[in-house]
Amino acid sequence: MIEVVIVAALVMWSAIVVFKKVFPTTANSVFMQLSSFCAKQGWATLGEWLKPAMVSGCGGSCGCSANEDQVQKKTEVQAVKWK
Repeated sequence: MIEVVIVAALVMWSAIVVFKKVFPTTANSVFMQLSSFCAKQGWATLGEWLKPAMVSGCGGSCGCSANEDQVQKKTEVQAVKWK
């Protein structure tokens, strides 16, 4: 019985993660509506937990930032010179 609960929780968590990755704007609107509903019911902690994080940068979840100062500079790979 416990195995079924664990597997069901893992499947639901995986489905939510995939939903957020594949449909980011739809997922944000769904979680914002759930957050609003929970806030209206008086469940403030659950409402804050469900509220989607505000995106910065391009908004494509690609890891880019809003300004160039926050972008991490990658070190160039140096070629090995054999003597």
